[in-house]
Amino acid sequence: MMDRRSLLATPVLLGTAAGAQAQAPGQTPAAYPNRPVRVVIPWPPGQVTDLAARIISQRLTESMGQPFVAENRAGAGGMIGTDAVAKAAPDGYTLLAASTGPIVTGPLVQRTSYNAERDFVNIAITSLSGFVLVVPPDFPAQTAEEFLALLRAHPGRYSFSSSGTGSTSHIVAAWFHALAGVDVIHVPFAGSAPALTAVVGNHVNYSIESVGTTMPIVRNGQLRALGISLKNGSTLVPNIPPLARLSGMAEYDAGAWLGLMAPANTPAAVVERLEAEVGRAMQLPETRQRLENAGLEVNYQNAAAMGAYIARQRAAFQNAIRVANIRIEG
Repeated sequence: MMDRRSLLATPVLLGTAAGAQAQAPGQTPAAYPNRPVRVVIPWPPGQVTDLAARIISQRLTESMGQPFVAENRAGAGGMIGTDAVAKAAPDGYTLLAASTGPIVTGPLVQRTSYNAERDFVNIAITSLSGFVLVVPPDFPAQTAEEFLALLRAHPGRYSFSSSGTGSTSHIVAAWFHALAGVDVIHVPFAGSAPALTAVVGNHVNYSIESVGTTMPIVRNGQLRALGISLKNGSTLVPNIPPLARLSGMAEYDAGAWLGLMAPANTPAAVVERLEAEVGRAMQLPETRQRLENAGLEVNYQNAAAMGAYIARQRAAFQNAIRVANIRIEG
């Protein structure tokens, strides 16, 4: 069983495409891949998208007989690496370690150099990262029901932190507030760590941040968890109830998804081969265990299900952005 440090120490599967023949249009799945495949990760090493992509890349390397090479191209909230894949040759030899931020939330709040709906083709979602509603230990509400009652009874009184205006955590929280019909104060920070530190220090009243960032602080007693954003709860934190159970919140199902995409116009046979291989990898207990060890909720969805999930998320987030009037200048 590999921990996070071991995973990052795993060889990046360096390979070279020098002298390799380009994929011929219309080639059969059996001919693919015949050289290394780049998996562009638009985030730094150690971030959850990076961890999930490396786990799947290793499985694809083993099952498809060619190196799937992890390449970190971080910057601009994931948009630099995402743009690079959008402009790559659609031959199946450049893939995107895709996630909610650069594909859904980013394009909804600011101009991007790529079109997230037209420039990519879905392969699969492998996992989700849920978001946990956390409060200081002395916060008067002991349950999510009591928490929501307080917010509804005192408009404009309570404040919440996020990892930045327009960030996924901000929009996940905005959707919660829109469905709940509450008036609260947003206090943005430059990242999840300072956002949660502000809650620990009682500078803001609460936050809704990812499982991976909140739970270490909950476990050491500095914060209390009242609910999770995933409609069906999480096997990683089974004792935290879904916020969707609250009155008026039945639609709430907010998870930051992680998966694979390819440039638009990648041959259908290649996409189908990749989809099938990812599906097989996701059935392996070791793959699932390694994703869980990285703090991710295993949630495999094939290309069609991925498209439907992203469409629902995009519509829900778009409405939340409108209600909360979220915008990024520039």
